[in-house]
Amino acid sequence: MAQAKTTEVPFLWEGTDKSGKKLKGQMLAPGEAFVRQTLRRQGINAQKVSKQGLFARSQRITEKDITLFTRQLATMLKAGVPLLQAFDISARSHSNAALQRLLGDIKSDVETGTSMNAAFRKHPQYFDGLYCNLIHAGEQAGILDSVLDRVATYKEKMLALKGQIKSALFYPITVLIVAFVITAGIMLFVIPAFKDLYGKAGADLPALTMIVLHISDMFVNYWYLIILGVGGGVFALMQTWKRSPGFRARMDAWMLKIPVFGPLIEKATVARWSRTFASMFAAGVPMVEALDSVAGAAGNHVFMEATQKIRSQVATGSSLANSLQGAGVFPNMLIQMVAIGEESGALDSMLSKVADYYEREVDDAVAGISSLMEPFIMVILGTLIGGIVIAMYLPIFKMGSVV
Repeated sequence: MAQAKTTEVPFLWEGTDKSGKKLKGQMLAPGEAFVRQTLRRQGINAQKVSKQGLFARSQRITEKDITLFTRQLATMLKAGVPLLQAFDISARSHSNAALQRLLGDIKSDVETGTSMNAAFRKHPQYFDGLYCNLIHAGEQAGILDSVLDRVATYKEKMLALKGQIKSALFYPITVLIVAFVITAGIMLFVIPAFKDLYGKAGADLPALTMIVLHISDMFVNYWYLIILGVGGGVFALMQTWKRSPGFRARMDAWMLKIPVFGPLIEKATVARWSRTFASMFAAGVPMVEALDSVAGAAGNHVFMEATQKIRSQVATGSSLANSLQGAGVFPNMLIQMVAIGEESGALDSMLSKVADYYEREVDDAVAGISSLMEPFIMVILGTLIGGIVIAMYLPIFKMGSVV
């Protein structure tokens, strides 16, 4: 008699590794006991395991998925789990079928003798040049577990940094979009009713009221053109951003000069630059080669061009600190810390300290912007909506005085 096939369902788990670091993830398993046993073999102390719905997870592979996989792989290799078995366990710990297929493909390549670096390079949409270069350095030096730990830490910090930037921009953008939608609704459905009322009264209308009525007429008669214009403008901007390096360079330079948000973007870029360079240099990647990866990971064209110039100067024998000074875009603190690091032979440690400092600066800047934007947005909304209300009620007061 054939044995019944065991049904596997996704479980969410939370726990800590041997160093006390908090971890969480998902795993396909026949039951909770299997999840706890598998995590125990990985050196993870499971604190919470709960069943999750079959369709709770998106099938798109995100940067967060890759970061979690990297952390899991680093933890298992440090615990002595064989590499191929580690890939199997990582694949089973995710209910995302796309990620399972990706890890299965990489495992198959490694099984046939391909290096991890080469296997990862076959999937550039998920593993960029920086990631692959660090893995290559770890394989060459025989310290793959340590390098994977550094890569995981780097990606976790970059995710946190991106999240901070997004949180700073999300609130004002969302409020402005909602304000536009509400204003458009008032112009399309509310103002025309007032226009009919005032038309029947036959009284002369104040200039402010006439302006609002004309804007309402424009919305009513050309609403489709306004929607197409706004949507087309956003689409054209996004396409130009993707296809035109010159446009991206000009926008990157402009964004650094925006009041309030410019300093935030600059601090985030310096933090990313320092963290990337520290991770590459600590993994044993030569400085000139590391600067190549740092330029690509800078996230801003101004800093990318400056880093490429610095790379050329360092390749011809110039010190890193002098090259940074000549670039004219890096803060004095970074330059001084790099100079100390070069003299003491602890460049990676100094760069990590700079990254820590600027990441804290980003935290403070995001908190400051959030507290600043709330009253600013309220003033804008109050002026907009209040102006419309006043414009519509001015004729009523005038008509009351006539009666």
